Order: sequence, then C-alpha cells, then structure tokens
Amino acid sequence: MRIGELAAAVGVTTRTVRHYHHQGLLPEPERRPNGYRDYTLRHAVVLARIRRLTELGLGLSEVRDVLAEDAGKDLVEVLTELDEDLARQEDAIRERRARLRALLETEGGLPAEGPVSPRLAALFQDMAHVVSDSPMAAKDREMLALIETTADPEGREELMGALGSALARPGGKERALAAYALLDQLVDADPTDPRVDEAARALADCLPRDLLPEPLEVDPDNSFLRAFYADFAPAQAEAIRRTLHMLTEGDGP
Repeated sequence: MRIGELAAAVGVTTRTVRHYHHQGLLPEPERRPNGYRDYTLRHAVVLARIRRLTELGLGLSEVRDVLAEDAGKDLVEVLTELDEDLARQEDAIRERRARLRALLETEGGLPAEGPVSPRLAALFQDMAHVVSDSPMAAKDREMLALIETTADPEGREELMGALGSALARPGGKERALAAYALLDQLVDADPTDPRVDEAARALADCLPRDLLPEPLEVDPDNSFLRAFYADFAPAQAEAIRRTLHMLTEGDGP
C-alpha cells in the first residue's frame, strides 16, 4: 500500500501518518526500488489501534507506552489512569459551571468590573444605590476586583467581611459617599491642598481599622505601590497615602 491508501483505509490523513512516524509510534516501512514506501497490513493494524487509543483521549506518550512491549504498563492501567483524569476534569467543569451560574444569577446583573464573586458583586450593587457616577468609586471597584483576584482565600474573606461590616454600620454608606466626593474634588488639586487631609480623614473614617494590619511604607523599590499611586492624580494619591498611614499607625479620627 502507498501512504495515501493506508491513510484512507484507516480514516486518517497522510500528514497524521507522517507525524506518527516522526513520533516513533508507527514503524517506517521498507521502500520499493522506486523510492515509495510499501505499507503492509500490519501497519494498518497498528495505525488503527493508534487511532482508537487517541480517540479515547490518550496522549501520544501514553499511546507509546501501550504499544511498547516493555512499557511496564498494560492497557488496563493506562485506561484506568485516563478514566481517573477524566473524572477530575468532570469535577472541575461542574465547579466552573456552578460559578458561572452564580455569576449569571447575580442580583442586579453583572458589574462592569466582572466577573467577580457573588459576594463582591453584591457589595458593588449595594454601593451602586449610593453612588454611581463617581470616578473615584469606579477606581475603588477596580482595586477591589484586583485584590479579590490576587489575595489568598483567607485574606480575601477577611477583606470582604471587613468592608461589608464597614458599610453596614450606621452611616457607613453616607461616609463612603462623602469620601468619594472629597477625593473626586482633588483631581486637579495640588498635593499641599488643605482638602487632602480632609479627604484622607474622611476615607479613613469609613474604612475598617484593621484593613491593613501591618504598617505600609512607600518603599521606593516597591513597583506595585509606585504603579498604584501613579494611577491617581497627585493630590488623590497623597490623600490615600495619608489614609494608609492613619490605618496602620492608628493616627485617625
């Protein structure tokens, strides 16, 4: 048989046959005097088995183990491992679908910063009733989404709980609204503007006292902090810097 005839008989492409030769899965046949490969029925049998194994989901290295006489693994062992791997994938898919359903069923719809957890989406929705057009509030939501993505589960849970409790306190939403308004006013201000300190104290007053349990210094080598402050206008960045100092050093209202 020629390579095209072999490929057609087994239901694969000639490119696939050549790839299996290159991977060492299908032995190279002898060549006729005219230089063409001369495939035998044995090649078709092996090629058909390779096709069946790959259709089951085996990778080529696993197929090689099955085909090798001294592989140390029989077909039952390889297929058992494949079945266990597929079961893990099924569990992962079910978990992902459950998360997607929770997102799609979020009350009030998905936030612009989504996808985020249902808990953070609920927090955003709660704040939307208070403020919807504040540029600083939008930045705050982006930062919270970033923190939720990068924080470890325990830290994320503590943060969401602390912020939720802060908003639930009497006057909590009103204090947040006032802080956003003051920070928005600083967009074109000088960092020495007296309103900077007012905004810092207002922001510190509406945030949980244990939000940042460790002192946070502006380390010149901390590229994340440099990028964080650079995302704000100079006076806004100064107000946030003072807020963080108040929260970590206990110098607050």
